[in-house]
Amino acid sequence: MNVTPELDARFREAAIRDGLVDVRYDVVDSPVGELLLAATDRGLCRISYTIEGQDELLARAFGVRVLRTPIDDVRRELDEYFEGRRREFDVPLDLRVEGFQEAVLHELARVPYGRTDTYGHLATLVGRPKAARAVGTVMNRNPIPIVLPCHRIVGANGSLTGYGGGLPAKKLLLELEGATLF
Repeated sequence: MNVTPELDARFREAAIRDGLVDVRYDVVDSPVGELLLAATDRGLCRISYTIEGQDELLARAFGVRVLRTPIDDVRRELDEYFEGRRREFDVPLDLRVEGFQEAVLHELARVPYGRTDTYGHLATLVGRPKAARAVGTVMNRNPIPIVLPCHRIVGANGSLTGYGGGLPAKKLLLELEGATLF
């Protein structure tokens, strides 16, 4: 039996509307490569540069009812960002973190568009001035890169350091924002 695209879209919309989906995801093209976007009914929960195996990881983290379907609001805001028409994101977030990680991501969200900050300064802002490496670990595990702008965090000397999407992506994002690079 063949299902038309229209009928498929109606089934997907009905599943979401009726609360039968724990997490939905889609894969979109971007200037930094393919991105996996995922959202729950609470908000955006993942952006990943890694596509393979993410449906299983999403099921473990958010529930087994995983559905691939467009996430138009997130895609629109990302498109606007990449086109230079958006500096802040408005989509709701579903961040399931706590403690130190939550505090670091909260401060990270405050780093302005086009600016950079350091791991050490973020550590100081959360009251742990000697925890720059721990802040780096939080950046590495950031579930929502770009929206939570870990690409804006650089080494103490201003150098570009690790980024989940790779250093070329980090550099591209910073250049897109007009950030001064050392």
